[in-house]
Amino acid sequence: MCGITGWVAYDSDLTRRQEVVDAMTATMSCRGPDDSGTLVRPHVALGHRRLAVIDLPGGRQPMTVSTPRGDVALVYSGEAYSFTELRAELTALGHTWRTDSDTEVVLHGYLEWGDAVVDHLNGMYAFAIWDERDDHLLMVRDRLGVKPFYYFPTADGVLFGSEPKAILANPLVPRAVDVDGLRELFAFTKTPGWSLWRGMHEVEPGTIVTVTRDGIRTRTYWRLDAKPHTDDQDATVERVRELMTDIVRRQLVADVPRCVLLSGGLDSSAITGLAAAELGEGLRTFSVDFVGQEQNFQPDEMRDTPDAPYIRDVARLVGSAHQDVVLVPAALTDPEVRRAVVRARDIPAGLGDMDTSLYLLFKAIRAESTVALSGESADEVFGGYRWFHDDSVHAGTFPWIAFRAKAMTERSSPLDAGLLAKLDLGAYVADQYRTAVAQVDHPDGETGHEALMRTMGHLHLTRFVRMLLDRKDRTSMAVGLEVRVPFCDHRLVEYVYNTPWSLKTFDGREKSLLRHATAHVLPASVRDRVKSPYPSTQDPGYAAALQQQAKDVLAEHDNRVFDLVDRTWVHRVSQVDPITMSPADRIGLDRVLDLYHWIDMYRPELVLA
Repeated sequence: MCGITGWVAYDSDLTRRQEVVDAMTATMSCRGPDDSGTLVRPHVALGHRRLAVIDLPGGRQPMTVSTPRGDVALVYSGEAYSFTELRAELTALGHTWRTDSDTEVVLHGYLEWGDAVVDHLNGMYAFAIWDERDDHLLMVRDRLGVKPFYYFPTADGVLFGSEPKAILANPLVPRAVDVDGLRELFAFTKTPGWSLWRGMHEVEPGTIVTVTRDGIRTRTYWRLDAKPHTDDQDATVERVRELMTDIVRRQLVADVPRCVLLSGGLDSSAITGLAAAELGEGLRTFSVDFVGQEQNFQPDEMRDTPDAPYIRDVARLVGSAHQDVVLVPAALTDPEVRRAVVRARDIPAGLGDMDTSLYLLFKAIRAESTVALSGESADEVFGGYRWFHDDSVHAGTFPWIAFRAKAMTERSSPLDAGLLAKLDLGAYVADQYRTAVAQVDHPDGETGHEALMRTMGHLHLTRFVRMLLDRKDRTSMAVGLEVRVPFCDHRLVEYVYNTPWSLKTFDGREKSLLRHATAHVLPASVRDRVKSPYPSTQDPGYAAALQQQAKDVLAEHDNRVFDLVDRTWVHRVSQVDPITMSPADRIGLDRVLDLYHWIDMYRPELVLA
């Protein structure tokens, strides 16, 4: 797992711009604390920061292979879980090796198959290949979008990076944010290809972007297609079990300490159980909690029970060396922690303690492990969220918005009225929903509820999950922790996506297939537990601290945050009783404080006309 960046300029001499390339590369130092490297030629510059996970002495980048017609160079971030088989296949075809790294396997795969190498890869990755034989750049992103990848077209080429901050370090790039960028920030629809920064784009998941002297073109190499499902219930459960066992086995491969993120829910517990079965003794597990959360827990619309009892049950069953990372309100509201999260994500996401607690959890884990397996994305794959099972949210808009009808108001309530009018978020969300639904491929004869639930699954796997994957990657890599996501293996995604909804819920509950496929490694308490999302603190001290920080912002009368935020709203909410503060107001204060720190750190040019 690493950070990559680069610059292609067909009309310039980049050998004179080493200092800029170094600055771009340095922004990725958190993603790659173990090594740094650059390659600078007249029309291309590549930068790499390495987090060494496989073949620690080898695998340095940029990695180059010389051919009779010119060099081919690679910068690579991620893991190819199929690299052992690919290495054997390429060896049989005559390739020889200098290292034991998966990076070299990907590079030789390109030499053998060109951009069709993507069809041979199983993994999470974002990589760029400069091919000197015809002076073109190839940018590739994994199928589900586990690894981030951005690019910025220029007059004579392109800039790219694992994160926007690498691109923003180049003086060619204005730090401009316009109304179009802000719409998606507040709408929560995850428009494909979106970046907050004007002129910047994501390399979309499952996509290859090719840059030549003639311009930029894209090719989609993977998408969610409708395919027939012919297995019966028992065969389907068995196939899911086989896939999950193989996926976890592959993703445990590393030359550094590994662990599993354990929340006590079905998803992370299944990964933990399968990992323990594979490794035997010595598995480490980590979870996050808040001081007093279990003792003072109050059920709400999303969470029926605290996580801690279920975590203990799983750790006891598998015999893991478990560590609870217990956080206090002061840590969650520390302005420096908030700034670290905003810097990690390059956007003011406004998720408050759900972001800061995740960052602090990852920071604590990094002191003990370099690689962690996560249960992220199981709800999108298997249909686990509560709104999948609520008929009232199954039409008209994105279900994660409809399930909590106030969500749009909560995310936008602090905003200036004039800005809200320009954003017209309702129309934007409606337009994005129509676009997203039109992209769903239905097999012949699929109608009614099955067609509706396929659409639900597609929306989550092409929109919602990408928001969570970006959050996970950016906050973990900010502390140099590689988090792997077994449920994003494309084989599992394709198989379960095409399984009828009636099979996905055959026992009358959410995630029936996963529950039965992994029942052999789960305690009974977890098998019976209702879906509970990532935890959030219930301590009123958190809200009180937000209010005090908001008052400090109010004292800065000419602060640019009030170009976006309604000062009267901030003043009102900073005065309410923190014990009875509504969730909407708490969300709003988190949004305001994120915006405040983002403006202070990034100094964006706000183009609001």
